[in-house]
Amino acid sequence: MSPISDSISCLVTKINESESGVKRNMPSLLVKTLSLDVYLTDQFVKSMEKVLDIKKYKTHYRALEYSCHGLIWIPLWIGFIWILNSKSLYQMQINFFIGLILDVLAVAIIKAISRRRRPVKTEDAIEIGPDKFSFPSGHASRAFYIFFFFLFNWPIHFIFVPFLATWAVCVTVSRVMMRRHHLLDIAAGVVLGLITSFFIGLIYLEESTCTDLVWWLTDEKLDGGEYHV
Repeated sequence: MSPISDSISCLVTKINESESGVKRNMPSLLVKTLSLDVYLTDQFVKSMEKVLDIKKYKTHYRALEYSCHGLIWIPLWIGFIWILNSKSLYQMQINFFIGLILDVLAVAIIKAISRRRRPVKTEDAIEIGPDKFSFPSGHASRAFYIFFFFLFNWPIHFIFVPFLATWAVCVTVSRVMMRRHHLLDIAAGVVLGLITSFFIGLIYLEESTCTDLVWWLTDEKLDGGEYHV
């Protein structure tokens, strides 16, 4: 038996059991895929740690984690709409916010269904409910939703694209390096972010509708809404 086969065989039993020790009935192909994912993730982290010392860059990883946290993005984006109060940005702001909410809901639902445990158990105070699970990565889906939104739905100047792409990639890599996610969790998150951005592009709300929504949320009538004649 090769070292990879030995490692995967040892992991099969662990993946087949839930946290309480009750066995879960899963297809053998899925079990092998998850086992291989665990092994490859472990090898990836060990290889990267030879270049990036986790202790040295832990503060950077934590900063990247907070820079893409849903509990931070949602209230800050609402504040951004309220404080900036620019009618020319309402359409972008509302459509982006809808996608942000859909992303959070989709991740929470999929995590609750998949219930895949994180690579390493943490004592994070904000790790509650579905966030105890790792599949898919909410940070990866959110980071790439933001990237794809500002790449396709509301294109920013090309000079900012490399910086936004670098941030999205660094966020996803940091999640693996912190042992918060497996590689498959990250891949699923990236795909989910792309799907969410694509969906928002399909239902992109008109400017007048977005103005009405801002009026409804702020209880203040604004010129440009459908009510305005």
